[in-house]
This record gives sequence, C-alpha cells and structure tokens, in this order.
Amino acid sequence: MANPVVQTSLCTCTFGVAPCPLTVSSQQTVNTCNMLQATIMDNMPSTFGMCSSLANPTVASATAAAQGVLTPMPCTPVIPAPWAPGAPTVLVENKPLLNNTSKLMCSYGGVIQITMTPAMTVTTP
Repeated sequence: MANPVVQTSLCTCTFGVAPCPLTVSSQQTVNTCNMLQATIMDNMPSTFGMCSSLANPTVASATAAAQGVLTPMPCTPVIPAPWAPGAPTVLVENKPLLNNTSKLMCSYGGVIQITMTPAMTVTTP
C-alpha cells in the first residue's frame, strides 16, 4: 500500500550524496496530515548535495581534468517530466496525487525516489 507524499517528505537520488526535502508548489489548498499534499507535478527538487553522474557535464569535465578520477560536483537536477506513475485515481486540484512508490528521472541518469514521508497510509476505493 502506498503512502501519500507531502511537503517535507525526503527524496534521494542514485547519484546524489544527501537527501532533499520535497517542496510542494503545484497546489496550495489540499492538506494531508496538516501538510500540503504533493502531486506528480511537484518535480523540482532543489539539490542532492554533490552529483557523481558522468552524464552531468560538470562532473564529466571535472573528472577529465582529474585524469579520470571521478570528481563529484554540485548537484543541479534537470527534470524533464513529472513523477511517474502517481495515483491516477486520486486527483488533487486535477493533478494525480504523488505517492511514495513514484519515481522521478533526472536527465543525468539519476533515479529520484521518496525515502521518507511523514503522512500516514491512506486507503482509497
């Protein structure tokens, strides 16, 4: 059973070094457990600290300058699409609800996922 994702839920990236709290910006009226409910459109994480993906041009450049030694660089996620799959049967202001089984892809190859949500399990019909 999936848990709803709310403001301050923590996300991690496979190429990042630190978790990042989720900011809900897609809607400002619906709450779950007294926190803003996230939708699949809340796909703008701020940073995961340092990035170690060689698909990231700054990491590739720094690694080349270090003669092939992987050199992580500051993370600036590039997110081209919303979270998937979401909960298509539960809409929040006409957008699918975000749950903790959804994934988000970074253009640099990272897979972003929810690792902690303070919201309780909600059963939907």
